[in-house]
Amino acid sequence: MSHFTSMKTRFYNLFYLEKALNRLDIKHNKQATVQKDKSSLEDLIIPQSNGHNIQFSWNGNEYELVVDMSYWVQDYPIETFIDKIAQQYAGEVIIGESKKLGFQPIKYQQNKDGSNTLVLERWNEDIL
Repeated sequence: MSHFTSMKTRFYNLFYLEKALNRLDIKHNKQATVQKDKSSLEDLIIPQSNGHNIQFSWNGNEYELVVDMSYWVQDYPIETFIDKIAQQYAGEVIIGESKKLGFQPIKYQQNKDGSNTLVLERWNEDIL
């Protein structure tokens, strides 16, 4: 018997979530969904080899992970899967929001210990 599990996340922005999945080379597709108020949103679908896909679906507050745990076929446990995405998502949010303030990323490196190093710079043109 299969039971779908919805796991809360801290993913609020589809653009940054998609960039995080791309950085991790996680193949995904967008799927439009129509809400009760007839507005349209996009969910992200991660296909699995067994046909039981992983989905990030907007619940009104955040993109929650929806998956049937009986059919999980990823290389690592779901907690690790979410942690890896969350780490990349945080980096993408920092880069994207910093760019809005005039910063440019000059280094983004994944370290052997699993951490990331991100270096941003901004020139103060008033001094020049």
